[in-house]
Amino acid sequence: MSRSGSQAAAFFREARLSEMVWIVRDDEGSPAPLSADGTRSLPYWSTAARAQRAAKIWGHGLRVESIPLDFWRDRDLPDAAREGYMIGIN
Repeated sequence: MSRSGSQAAAFFREARLSEMVWIVRDDEGSPAPLSADGTRSLPYWSTAARAQRAAKIWGHGLRVESIPLDFWRDRDLPDAAREGYMIGIN
């Protein structure tokens, strides 16, 4: 399995067990990095510890917040798709 494949498998396994996904954000929202092809990705993590590592690396006062898995699936993902965002996991 590729590294990205193993990360995806870990994301879905861990998110399903906790019934949560995690984001990093500040008062203005979550970072949405711009890729070389001009698309933006919204990052999500499957554990608080994974998100905390990202917040520490990125800095700038980012904090970790949880989102119920069903809300993420039913609301956040469709909203992101409508707005043209890609989704980044773990």
